[in-house]
Amino acid sequence: MPEWMGEDAIGFPNLGIYLEHVPREFSIFGVTIALYGLLIGIGVLLSFAVISGVAKKDGQEPERFYEVGLLCILLGIVGARIYYVIFSWDYYKNDLWSIFNIRQGGLAIYGGLIVGFLTFIIYCKRKKWDIFAMMDTAVCGIPMGQMIGRWGNFTNREVFGSYSDGLFAMRLPITAVRQRDITDELRAHIPQGGNYIQVHPTFLYEGFFNLVLMILIIVFRKKKAFNGECGLWYLGGYGIIRFFVEGIRTDRLLIPGTQLAVSQCLGMAIFLAAVAADVYFRMRKMKAAVAADAKKAVAPADGKKTAPAKSGKKESVKKAESSKAKDAKSGSGGKKNAGEGEARKEEVARKKEDGNKKKALTGEAAEDGIAEDPVAGEKENDSEKS
Repeated sequence: MPEWMGEDAIGFPNLGIYLEHVPREFSIFGVTIALYGLLIGIGVLLSFAVISGVAKKDGQEPERFYEVGLLCILLGIVGARIYYVIFSWDYYKNDLWSIFNIRQGGLAIYGGLIVGFLTFIIYCKRKKWDIFAMMDTAVCGIPMGQMIGRWGNFTNREVFGSYSDGLFAMRLPITAVRQRDITDELRAHIPQGGNYIQVHPTFLYEGFFNLVLMILIIVFRKKKAFNGECGLWYLGGYGIIRFFVEGIRTDRLLIPGTQLAVSQCLGMAIFLAAVAADVYFRMRKMKAAVAADAKKAVAPADGKKTAPAKSGKKESVKKAESSKAKDAKSGSGGKKNAGEGEARKEEVARKKEDGNKKKALTGEAAEDGIAEDPVAGEKENDSEKS
């Protein structure tokens, strides 16, 4: 590893890596393109690719994310620049036109996230879309854009940390970095006759942990307890990542009049708020589930108490039906008996009438003097036969 580095060189001495020429920009057909902006653009495209894939799996419309996402990006860049300028006002107050030059960096991610999230919420609300369900999908891809965008900091030789001699220590030429980012500690470690500083590659740390955060959100998103929980995971996760990374950066934006890094304080505040919100909504969800289970447990008990009444009603209905059937049978039997009685009465009357007729005939025979002796008749018949 050379002790004198070229102006465009970047080295990782403990990894044995020496990149002799890492350009900041390149030209195509006379148009100069900054790698910083190009990598941010690539990060945006890959972020949309991840979001679109997750949206399709969850049955959402990817077009909605493109629609709101482009607006969030445009306004987010404005917010990121405003945030950076506000907390670096001493640098820009004497050169206001430099505020509009973002080719050399100077975008604060928290400013972009704040404006981007507000734009997302307002736009989705006006469109009457499910804000929190869409947010859970969006945060699956946002870390991808951040991770790729951090490599833009690498090509710009910015967002590095304090002195380090660790495995990933990075060397940068003194003339290639902003002089205000070189702290007294870094100057004290510049080797005799050397022209470089040796620092923590904080862009690499943050990019790696953003990748881990994205993977965790995608893997565990199906286990979320409520819509919006993945959004809380992202906010809390990135908040704690930024808290630790910001602690070793040399270009920290400070709260005016203090030595407190604004992004570090904001990161911890967001982390604590996200954890508290997640615990609160999960407990409320659990209480609602317990109440629902209690209602289900009471319902079967009430059913058992009312079951005898229901069976009693059924039995009474059956009894009524059987009694009707019996009445019907008895009615048909009564009709049959009544018919037999009438037949008997008619037979008795007929016999009585026959008897009266016989008596009348007998009376007439006595009056004419012709009385038949049955015995004599039988004798006459016998004599005739002989």
